[in-house]
Amino acid sequence: MEGDPISALCSPALVVDVDKVKRNAQRMMERCRQLGVQLRPHMKTHKTLECADIMTGGSRRCIVVSTLAEATFYADHGFDDILYAYSLPFDKVERCAALSERLDLFQVLLDHPDALERLRKRPLKGGRRWHVWLKLDCGNGRAGVLHSEPEALQLAQAIAKADGVELTGVYAHCGNTYNCKGVEQIQAVALETTDFTLQFMEKLKAAGISCRSSIGSTPSCSHPVPDMGKLSEVHPGNYVFYDVQQSLIGSCGLEDVAVRVLTRVVGHCPHRNQLLIDCGWTGISLDGAGKLPSGYAMIEGHPDLKLLSMTQEHGRVEPISGPLDYSKYPIGSLLTLIPYHSCAAAAMHPVYHVHSKGRLMGKWTPTRG
Repeated sequence: MEGDPISALCSPALVVDVDKVKRNAQRMMERCRQLGVQLRPHMKTHKTLECADIMTGGSRRCIVVSTLAEATFYADHGFDDILYAYSLPFDKVERCAALSERLDLFQVLLDHPDALERLRKRPLKGGRRWHVWLKLDCGNGRAGVLHSEPEALQLAQAIAKADGVELTGVYAHCGNTYNCKGVEQIQAVALETTDFTLQFMEKLKAAGISCRSSIGSTPSCSHPVPDMGKLSEVHPGNYVFYDVQQSLIGSCGLEDVAVRVLTRVVGHCPHRNQLLIDCGWTGISLDGAGKLPSGYAMIEGHPDLKLLSMTQEHGRVEPISGPLDYSKYPIGSLLTLIPYHSCAAAAMHPVYHVHSKGRLMGKWTPTRG
């Protein structure tokens, strides 16, 4: 299979342009070097060893994950300094303890006093300490204790004082950059998140507490503001693949998107003015519904076509206007979809087909769970 054109693959198939992956990773590393901050890349988009090696420059150190399946997978393959950046689930404390006792540095994240109490009740063996990051909400509106509330400082102080626990850092996700359009809006949100985080760090300093600071999202880290250089770390993840969504936000150009989903025409439906393709939502996900003129994805090279709807294994494609010329799309012909959200599309596939300049180079197998 290696050396064959990607058109030789059975469809639907997720293909990854390794040259674009390496370029995207290198650009992010260079931005962080220029800023003077540590890059802690997020593994959630790809969940593979090969891509993790590219993102860490082969160091296998200093990564962030969103699931314990990822954490265990990377630990089993020689990675260390792993931050599990999900507000501590109480049913997983014992698994977190096992990783904390096994690795040089395994770190957890919390945003509630009850979670701290759970850690205090499960002291680590060998005199080890829990390494804890406090999750701040700096405007994203998802997990985290609100940066401006007194409870945030109180929780940080409680972590710092707790036996067997160390306050390692303060972590904020500026996911509200995903509502932006253009660099100016992205940088405004990035600056606000940075300012709120740095203001909180000043409160900690006044209270005699010293720790690290980290913010992250692919849009903010693709167009960083100078003040981000005052932080300790940044933690973007999607940038290694990018997607249509990121191109619309302004994080990247379409030419930077490293992933595609290959699909084939399996039916002509003249009575509906539609094509039937073999990519349903199990091949690309339903993310992006109603957000694109072209439907659930962009159909590369065919701006006149729309992926109108999907069932589990089928997709319906129709022209944005006018009648279909079926002679252009014979049964078995290949179409290439650019995903709206690469994290969601990648999650649909048990293997990624890696290529360089359209020639297959091998497979990457992501962890699942």
